[in-house]
Amino acid sequence: MSQRTPFITNTKCECGHQNPVGTVLCEACGKPLEDDGITNENLEMRYDGRARRSQRVNPGLVDKVWNFFSSVKIAIYLIVFTLVGSMLGTIFPQESTFLNIDASTHYKEEYGVVGDIYYKLGLSHTYESWWFVTLLVMIGASLVICSLDRVLPLYKALSKQKIRKHRQFLTRQKIVLITKVEEDPNLWVQRAIQPLKKKGYRVVTEDGALLAEKHRFSRWGPYVIHIGLIIFLLAVLVRGLPGLNMDQHLAFPQGDTVPIPDTSYYLKNEKFTVEFYTEAEMPEEFRGTKVLPKLYETKAVLYECTAQCGDPSKEPKLREVTSHDIQVNSPLNYKGLKAYQFDYDLTPVLRSVQPNLVNSVTGETFGKFKLVMKNPQRVYQAGPYELTLKEKYMDFGMNEEGQPVSKSPYPNAPAFLFLIHGPGLPTEGQQYFYFPKQVDQVKFQQQAINDKLGGSERFLEFEVTAMSDVDFSESTAFLNIRIDKVMPFIWIGAAIIMLGLVLGFYWQHRRIWLILENGELTLGAHTNKNWFGFRREIVSFLGKMDMTVDEKSLDNGGGLS
Repeated sequence: MSQRTPFITNTKCECGHQNPVGTVLCEACGKPLEDDGITNENLEMRYDGRARRSQRVNPGLVDKVWNFFSSVKIAIYLIVFTLVGSMLGTIFPQESTFLNIDASTHYKEEYGVVGDIYYKLGLSHTYESWWFVTLLVMIGASLVICSLDRVLPLYKALSKQKIRKHRQFLTRQKIVLITKVEEDPNLWVQRAIQPLKKKGYRVVTEDGALLAEKHRFSRWGPYVIHIGLIIFLLAVLVRGLPGLNMDQHLAFPQGDTVPIPDTSYYLKNEKFTVEFYTEAEMPEEFRGTKVLPKLYETKAVLYECTAQCGDPSKEPKLREVTSHDIQVNSPLNYKGLKAYQFDYDLTPVLRSVQPNLVNSVTGETFGKFKLVMKNPQRVYQAGPYELTLKEKYMDFGMNEEGQPVSKSPYPNAPAFLFLIHGPGLPTEGQQYFYFPKQVDQVKFQQQAINDKLGGSERFLEFEVTAMSDVDFSESTAFLNIRIDKVMPFIWIGAAIIMLGLVLGFYWQHRRIWLILENGELTLGAHTNKNWFGFRREIVSFLGKMDMTVDEKSLDNGGGLS
C-alpha cells in the first residue's frame, strides 16, 4: 500500500538540488533526506527514493481516486474478491453450459433449494454479471494506475543517474566496502573499467567516481507483466460485445438452411450420416450395453447473406463461401467462424405440412396451403377464406400462469394460432389453434382448445389428407458455433506476460557505485535480487584489481536476505 510521506518543510538537499515533496533520497547525490539519526540501516531503493504522485500532500479528488487505485493493498483485495467470485461461479454449472433449459426452474429441480438460491442470487451467470465485470474493470484500473505511479518515477531515476553519489548513499547500501587504496584515484578507476566491462557492465566514470550497471531492462519486467495483464483483461471484457464472441449450440435439420444468430451467415446441413460400431468391433466390456457411434458427419455449406438479410417476409439472397464435411475434431472454419460437430438426433423433424381447410359439417374443402415450421408466411388464402398467422410456438407448452409459451426454438411440438376471415364467420374473424403433429393434437387437446375459442359457431378445421403433404427432415445435427475475434489479443496479452516474467526472473539489475578520495575507496552496490551471486561477482571483480576480500565482509546492516 502506498504510504504518505510526512510533510517536509524543506526538501532542498545540502548539494543544492531542490527535490519534490515525498522524495526520500536526493535526486542528485542520493543523500537520505530524512535525517532520523540512523547511519547503518540499508536504504529503500525501490524507486531510487523518488517521489510518487500518490504521496502528494493535501490531495484533491482526482488524487484521492489515484491514491485508491495505486494502493497495492486495494489491488490485492480486488484480486481476492474476484477469485472468490470465480469460485462461487463454479459451485454449479453456469447457464451457458446447458442447451434449451428454463434456468428459473432447472436449478431448483436439479439441485434443490440450494440451487434455487444460487439462481436467484445471480450466480448462475456469474461471469457475465455486472459486479464481476466491475471487479475486472477495477483490477484493470488498478494495474494501469499502479504502473504509472511507479514506473514514471523509476524511469526518471534510472535515466538520469548521477555518477558521483553522497557517501551516506554508498555506506547504507546492502553491499559496502570501505578500504584504503594507495594508487592514483583516476588510474585505479580507469583500471577498473575493463574487468567490469568483461562482466557485462556498462561503465561511466567522473573524476575518481565510477558507476557500473547492467541488465537495467529487467526492472521493467513487472510493468511488462502489467501491460500484458491489461491487454488480457481488455480482451476478456470486450468479448461480450456483439459480433466479437459466440459460443452457441444450434440445431441444423438435414436439408435446412439455418441462419446463424448475430451474423450474416447461414449454414445448410446438406446431409447427415452416422456409422455405428458393430458388435464385433466393440470392446468386450461394452458389448450388450448400447450401440456406440463410430463416425458422425455433417456435410455443411456456409453461405453469406448479400441482400434482404433482416426481412423475414423476403427470401434472403445467399452466396456460398465455403463447404466442409464436419466431423468430431474437424470443424468447418471460415474467417474466425468455427462449426464443431457436437451431437445429433435421428428423430425425424417436421419441416413443413400442407393442411387442407375443410368445412367440418359439410365436408367441403377450400384448398391446401403450405405451412413451413421455421419461417412461415403471415397470410394464407384458402378458397374464400383468408388465414392470418397470429402466433407461432415451436415447442408448445404452458407456463405457471397457464399461458402458452415456446419452450425452445426447435420444432419439437409446433403450434400455430390463426385468425380466419371469410363467409359464415364473425366480422372480427375466428381463431383457430393448429398442431401439425397428430400426437400433439391429442396431447394438448386441439379440439377442446378450438371449441373454447370458437364455441358452437366453429365449423372450419385443418385436415391433412395424404402423407405426401408432410415433409420431414430425417435427422438433425447439433453444431457448436464459435466465433472469437478477441482470442488473438488474449494470446498476445499472455505472450507479453510471459516476456515480463522472463525479464523479471532471469536477469537482475545490478549497479556498483564507487568513489576514490583521499586514498580511501568507498564502494556501494545494489541489485533487485540474487544478492549472493552479486556479492560473489563483486569479490571476483576486486580480485582482478589485486584486492582479496572476504565475501561476508561486504554485508552491511544485518547481512543479506
